[in-house]
This record gives sequence, structure tokens and C-alpha cells, in this order.
Amino acid sequence: MNYYLANAGDGVNRAALAGDITTDVCVVGGGIAGCSAALHLAERGYRVTLLEAERVGFGASGRSGAQAIFGFACGQAKLEQQVGADAARQMWDVSLQGLGLLREVIDRHQIDCGYVSGQMHVAIKPRHEQELRAEVDELRNRYDYQSVRYLQQDETRSLIASKRYTGALLDSNSGHLQPLKYTRGLAAAAERAGTRIHEKSRVVALDAGAGATTPSRVRTATGTVTAQHVVLCGNALLGALVPQLARKIMAVGTYIVATQVLGEERVRGLIANNAAVTDINWVLDYFRRSADHRLLFGGRVSYSGLDAFSSANATRSRLLAVFPQLRDAPIEFAWGGYVDITMSRAPHFGRLAPNAYFLQGFSGHGIALTGIAGKLVAETIAGTAERFDLFARLPHADFPGGSLLRRPALVLAMLYYRLRDVL
Repeated sequence: MNYYLANAGDGVNRAALAGDITTDVCVVGGGIAGCSAALHLAERGYRVTLLEAERVGFGASGRSGAQAIFGFACGQAKLEQQVGADAARQMWDVSLQGLGLLREVIDRHQIDCGYVSGQMHVAIKPRHEQELRAEVDELRNRYDYQSVRYLQQDETRSLIASKRYTGALLDSNSGHLQPLKYTRGLAAAAERAGTRIHEKSRVVALDAGAGATTPSRVRTATGTVTAQHVVLCGNALLGALVPQLARKIMAVGTYIVATQVLGEERVRGLIANNAAVTDINWVLDYFRRSADHRLLFGGRVSYSGLDAFSSANATRSRLLAVFPQLRDAPIEFAWGGYVDITMSRAPHFGRLAPNAYFLQGFSGHGIALTGIAGKLVAETIAGTAERFDLFARLPHADFPGGSLLRRPALVLAMLYYRLRDVL
């Protein structure tokens, strides 16, 4: 069972779409990106209808590792290669604005999601130490990002009670939160601003208007929305609705466990500064403390799309490799979900038609980036597209292999990176 769902409770049940309605903007997907887009559009005075296939926060937004991190999964060097140094720097600035927007929205709308400042990337081997030192130097000296610093082994181990880690990058500007509560809080804020949200309203057909003045039609099993603008925020859960988007992303399974309540003293002893933590292996471990004094630990991915063995047991084994002192602590919750990744690990934003937009491919950096992405698309619909178009310039290749072979091809490619992790 998903710990976040048990912790947050059932929440609000919203009626499915019934009949045919007309609105200014139809948002598809009730995760952070969709709810943020709806909120910022409604605050600008647009009539907004949001359609969610299940319930608000059902997908990655309500299941994730919940670490709000600076930058992009692809790294700044990749962005510079693709669009040049100036545009990459502007994208970097947007990522930092995403962290600031997250905190601002939480404060302005009084969202009770337990936000905590602090995040650490940790080293396991000398190569990692060199990479993290170089990253700290680049961020401080080239990007004037002064909230990061490098921690030597002794200080790292004074903060994390594990002999596994030999150094760390600590960022005081990043953080972590309860993602389902945050997503629900965004949805509630969007509704207060005037958004209509319909759950259990899976989109089965989309006719994106071909011209700037041609409305789009979005159809579910029980109704139709006619809108001047459409924003697609379903990511991997859009399925085959838009094949040209599905070819650009891959759904990767990731798994998390939550221990039983350990008590404040014991859990504080594991992570003294209450930062979120992730290593920098390709198949990485990530963990943090919860507000009710558990350890939340994610540490396995499935590129095959299959969970052929017990995710709870496999993830617990990885947990014990980091914290063997928790051998006596039972796992109380275990759950999984999908991260949508692109070939380059850069985010994928753009247009299907003049008034049909999409946001996808956050590649594991979604907690902060999805929120600012929703604001960018709201700005674009309102007539200011410069920041959105920065990202729309990024080139994105299809995953190779077509519909039948693309996943086996990815599995084979990942074997190289798994081997690299152990060297």
C-alpha cells in the first residue's frame, strides 16, 4: 500500500465528467503539472476544466521519492550541447524559480505537506567524490549558486549513520515533502480559483484544433470538453492517446518502502539534519525521514516494465545495505509507480497544435519542475511564450525499437550502466 495515501487519508471525491461542456482551457492529468497549470490559469481569469483518469495525485505526483531538487536529470552540460550556454543558463534559472515557486505556493495556499529544507547527493566511491566536488565548484563559480557545499567523509557520516557514503553535496535550497498532500493542496487551490476538476474521467480521444482559432475537443467515456486550449500533463499514463508523444518517453518502474514508526530519537540518528538523500549511481538509492518518524527508502527500478519479484523484499535489501542497524525494523508500506524518462533525460515540453500543449519527460526531477512547468504553460496561453519556448527548442529522439522492441533495447542499454555502478 502507498504510505502517502494512508498518511493523507481518502481526500475529496470529485464527480466524473457528464455531458458536453465548453471551457477556455482543458487540462488533462491531475498531477502536480496539471494542477499547477490549472491554478495559474484560473488565477489569470481563464475558465479551466481538469480531467483526471483516476483521482488527483494517483500517478507519479502522489507516489514519488518527493525530493525537490535543483536542475535537470540530464545535467547542464547536456543542455549546453543542445541549445548553447545562454539558453542552458536560462533553463537553470527556471529550475531555481521552480524551487522558489514550490515554497511560495505552499505558503500562499497554506498547503499542509510537511516541507523540509535540505537535500544531499552522496558519494559511494572516489569517482563519485570527484564528480560531486566538480559539480559544487561549477555551481558556485559558474552559476553563482551558493547554497551548495561539499562535505568530506567525516561530516557526511556525522549526518548519515552509514559507512556506505564517503562524501556529499549538500544543498540547503532543495528539500522534500509529502507529495500527495502537496498535489491535493494544489488541486484545492485551483478549485478555489475557479477550476472544475473531474475525476474518473479518462480521456479516450483528442481532436487538437489545427488552427489558432479552431477549438479542440477532448472526449471521455461520459462526456466531451470543447476548449480553445488543451494542456496534456498525463506523462506516461497518457498511454497511446497521443502516439507521437508516447514514442518520446519510457515508463520506468520505481519502488519505495516505509518502515514502521521508529520514533523521533531513532530516526534522527539515521539522518541527523533531516535532509533528503540520494546517491549518484545510475540505479540509485534515495531516502528520507517522514514527519511521523519513519524511514522512506526507494532503491530499485524496473526498465522492463515488469515486477518479477517482491519489490518490498528487494528494496528492503537495499535499505539494509545502507542501514544494517534497521534489520529489526519491519516494513509497513511498499508501493511502486512509473517515472517518465526521455532519451536525453531532459524535460519534453511543446505543442501538438497551435493551442495544444504538452508537458512530460521530467525524468525523476518532477517535484519542483512540474510546478514551474505548469506556470510556464499558463504564461504561454496568456501570451508570453519565451520561457516555455526555451524548453520547446530541446530536441528529443524517439526511443529506438518501435512499440515491440523499444523496451528490450532499453533493458540491454541499462546493463552497461548497472555494470558501471559496480566499478
